[in-house]
Amino acid sequence: MKASSSSSSSSSSSGVRRTLALALCLAAGLVAVVTGGGAGGKSSGRRKNKEVFLLGENKFQFGGRIDYRLKKQDSTKTLVVKSEQLLRIQDHDFAIRPGFGASAVPVGIDVQVESIDSISEVNMDFTMTLYLRHYWKDARLAFPSRNNRSRTFDGRLVRKIWVPDVFFVHSKRSFIHDTTMDNIMLRIAPDGNILYSVRITVTALCSMDFSSFPLDTQNCSLELESYAYNENDLMLYWKNGNNSLRTDDIVLSQFFIEEFQSSYGLAFYSSTGWYNRLYIHFILRRHIFFFMLQAYFPTMLMVLLSWVSFWIDRRAVPARVSLGMTTVLTMSTIITGVSSSMPQVSYVKAVDIYLWTSFLFVFLSVIEYAAVNYCTTLEEMRKMRRGRIPSTFDASQAMAFDGCFHDDDEIELTPYPGSRSRTMTSDPRESPAPSVAGGNAPPGGGMGVRLHRRTSLRAHVDLWLSHSYMIDSYSRVVFPMSYLLFNVIYWSLYS
Repeated sequence: MKASSSSSSSSSSSGVRRTLALALCLAAGLVAVVTGGGAGGKSSGRRKNKEVFLLGENKFQFGGRIDYRLKKQDSTKTLVVKSEQLLRIQDHDFAIRPGFGASAVPVGIDVQVESIDSISEVNMDFTMTLYLRHYWKDARLAFPSRNNRSRTFDGRLVRKIWVPDVFFVHSKRSFIHDTTMDNIMLRIAPDGNILYSVRITVTALCSMDFSSFPLDTQNCSLELESYAYNENDLMLYWKNGNNSLRTDDIVLSQFFIEEFQSSYGLAFYSSTGWYNRLYIHFILRRHIFFFMLQAYFPTMLMVLLSWVSFWIDRRAVPARVSLGMTTVLTMSTIITGVSSSMPQVSYVKAVDIYLWTSFLFVFLSVIEYAAVNYCTTLEEMRKMRRGRIPSTFDASQAMAFDGCFHDDDEIELTPYPGSRSRTMTSDPRESPAPSVAGGNAPPGGGMGVRLHRRTSLRAHVDLWLSHSYMIDSYSRVVFPMSYLLFNVIYWSLYS
């Protein structure tokens, strides 16, 4: 009995031990499974994250090399406070100027002229593209900064703060460039100093004086002024004095830019008071070579061409008439073409004086030939009256206006019957002097003096009629000398 009881007790203890050992094994396996799964998940997670990071790196590879600068963390994520909160825009009323109720806000202006796009004489205006920069201080926009660096913004923040309301006086059109975004830059320093830059194209009025056109010099100006704030609220001034106006290399087609300068002044309005005004002056001198080719040289050539008729025989009517009419019509075309491209002003321009004086020379050359032809015709008619025309003579052979040349020996002129026999002459001075009825003229009588004067005047007229060819000879000298004198006076006055 003792033996059986002892064996049963030993078998039960060994079963308990096996059960505990099995439980320990199960517990160890469970711990191993749990520990292995966690480690596997962590390693797989690291591997996954690594793959994602490498995938992200592959996006910034340029030419097989990795730009490690892009691995840095985005700086915008470190800004816990937004820009509007940092500048405390919601805490102030920016519809009111800085320092409201105190002295005027000083606003410095700096201008860089990029180009002068066009200058129109017809519309009397000019178009200019420029960079307009404003400098002022607004303590409401001051912000704390460890590195004391300013912050730059675009046009989206400009709409939420106060900016000077500068406009262009006498402007017709203006716009801010907006390609690809609004060309506006705003830079704010930690102490509240602000730089506001904008790129503008403006078309403004320029009062031009064309009395010396095209040998003129024009003085145009662009004026800047605040629209709402007078001198008690806003004070405009040039930021860097005379160096506040800068220009690029500007080349114009019809003008030389002689000078760019800046100035300032005050403008008074009866209803609102005094305003600060800034001026940008630029002096333009016109290129003369273009107008020399278009107006002056053709006009000179037409005047010279009209003088060719003085060397053509006075009996060649068709040649001289056609030449005179051609030059007159050409001069009319030149005057019309030049006037069509010029502004319609109520005063005489320098180019008008030159063109119309040249036209007068051309017109006088035509009138000169009319006088020559008329004197020649009278001379021929007087010869015909003093002689007898044969019955076989054809009147169409006479030099009237047929344009043909006839020698004097082609027309046979014989004395009239009953007339005294004398040599035919057109000079009345060779004929016997007239006598007074009833005897010789008294030596000191007034009648004799009057007859002498009448004869002398008639003698001069007959001399011109009998020597009509001399009119062309004198014209060959008088016309060129007069035109040369006119050019000397004209270019000395206007150039």
